[in-house]
Amino acid sequence: MNFNSLGEFVRYLESIGELRRIKAEVDPYLEVTEIAVRALREGKPAILFENVRGSRYPLAINVYASERRLEHALGRPPGEIGRDLLQFAEGIIPPTPSSLWHRRSMIRRAALSRGRSVAVADSQCFVVQPDLDLLPIQTCWPDDGGRFLTLGQVFTYDPMTGKRNVGVYRMQVYDGATTGMHWQIQKGGGFHYQRAERLGKNLEVAVALGTDPALLLASVAALPEGMDEVAFASFLRAKPVDMKQGKTISIQVPAHAEFVLEGIVPAFERRLEGPFGDHFGHYSNAAQFPLYRLSAITHRRNPVYPATVVGIPPMEDKFLGDATQEILGPLARTLHSEVRDVWAYFEAGFHNLLVVSVEERYRKEAMKSALGLLGTGQLSLTKCIVLVSAGVDVRNWGAVLREIREQFDPHYDFVLIPKVPLDTLDFTSYKMELGSKMILDATRKNRAPEAGESNGKMEGKARISEIRSADRRIIDAFIVDQCLLLLKVEGNGRAVVEKMVKRKDLQHLKIIAAVSSDVDIRDRGNAIWGLFTRFDCERDVVFAEQRLIGAAPVYKGVMGIDATWKKGYPKALTMHEEIRKKVDGRWKEYWS
Repeated sequence: MNFNSLGEFVRYLESIGELRRIKAEVDPYLEVTEIAVRALREGKPAILFENVRGSRYPLAINVYASERRLEHALGRPPGEIGRDLLQFAEGIIPPTPSSLWHRRSMIRRAALSRGRSVAVADSQCFVVQPDLDLLPIQTCWPDDGGRFLTLGQVFTYDPMTGKRNVGVYRMQVYDGATTGMHWQIQKGGGFHYQRAERLGKNLEVAVALGTDPALLLASVAALPEGMDEVAFASFLRAKPVDMKQGKTISIQVPAHAEFVLEGIVPAFERRLEGPFGDHFGHYSNAAQFPLYRLSAITHRRNPVYPATVVGIPPMEDKFLGDATQEILGPLARTLHSEVRDVWAYFEAGFHNLLVVSVEERYRKEAMKSALGLLGTGQLSLTKCIVLVSAGVDVRNWGAVLREIREQFDPHYDFVLIPKVPLDTLDFTSYKMELGSKMILDATRKNRAPEAGESNGKMEGKARISEIRSADRRIIDAFIVDQCLLLLKVEGNGRAVVEKMVKRKDLQHLKIIAAVSSDVDIRDRGNAIWGLFTRFDCERDVVFAEQRLIGAAPVYKGVMGIDATWKKGYPKALTMHEEIRKKVDGRWKEYWS
């Protein structure tokens, strides 16, 4: 089923019991966040807040926060779309009359994948002077720098080539007509702005609030650089996305959006943006970013304002992110034919942990694959890659750890890549957008174990009680699949890790990681979050034995990771106790 707008999809969700209206007045300052987060974790339907303090517009949230709702949005499971795309791509390479004939319906669909200019736009029923104070814009977390647009789809055009890009970026509200524009590293809109600045020009920008589901999904997807998100959305919908020239700008905007903001990002203007509670589960620090100056706001009749909340996973972005990688992940095989599957873990904020399965045809081909992926689009922001053999379920963390336990030897299978570009949101490095990455090769090998190599079968293993008593800073310990020892630590995690990796009764393990006291080491998702968001590969990873031979590092024994919270890191996200109590007291009222 195709939807032209967010409002249309919201009404459909309500008709099938997948959306609830909340009529009670709610505060966009923190209260909306607390309600949305609780509702998501309880598996409740999407929410339409009809009475948001300070605004006459309703606010929709958690619209895409379930696999069921995303299947309804797309008309079928995302994985089916991914398999069809792969079969199509593989089937027409090389193109033959027979292959083209058998895939003619998909070719016809691809040919229609473009924007379509229309004469009249629902999104331009009303054109008003910019006043963002009229919208129900949230303050999401207590230490946020202010109110943020969280689901704005930012339309830009390359000032030299005219190519379009659509991306979702947070936008801090400074006043009724000015916001920040948080263009992170490796984002298409940011590249367009860089080109505009080199030309000494301002960049025209439109921000759509509330488009059809396919266009939103295309906007958040990690598409190859230069691929038009509007065209991809048209492909997902099997019909063109309607577009119309803006009222005060020369670029095209979605014709059926709920709201459209029009304006410019002036060249060479910056302002302090942030902090903001982001999807790594911590505040991202304040920094200088470009400004967006509005010239107009247009909207349709009875518009719905879209919003989302990000934070400690799982949040709504988990479902959007997983859906996009179900669709696009299979296409990795068209770039690297040896790759069988890829999966980025939402628990780690996606970019911090990528598992790749490879069908090797020669020794260390998997390492070649990893290096290639690290040079591909937004995959270049990946911090940790784990390689496994074809047939291993890359989505199953336990299965991945078992492969590490049996196959990983740091002497041959660990690669550190220092001083390279890093995700803007990664706070663990010594400098913003610059840090380190690592690759663990846990593919199956034919080599015989070296002397002293245990593969998890060593006798005389330490018991949990002995591990806890080994150092007073250890307050809890948990072993996962006889591979990973998680230590909950108070104090100096580095000292604990360096001590524990040398213990003879722990040499059957492959990794020992120290995490902070706020991490639940027995909860798989929370443990992955607490581990992979809080260490820098270059500075916080150690081995039982490490030395240099010439310029080549040699690693042996157990790997240690200090993933404790360190001085200079931003705080993890928590809600004010008074907001929690307020929502506790009103919970039944919301749903009555």
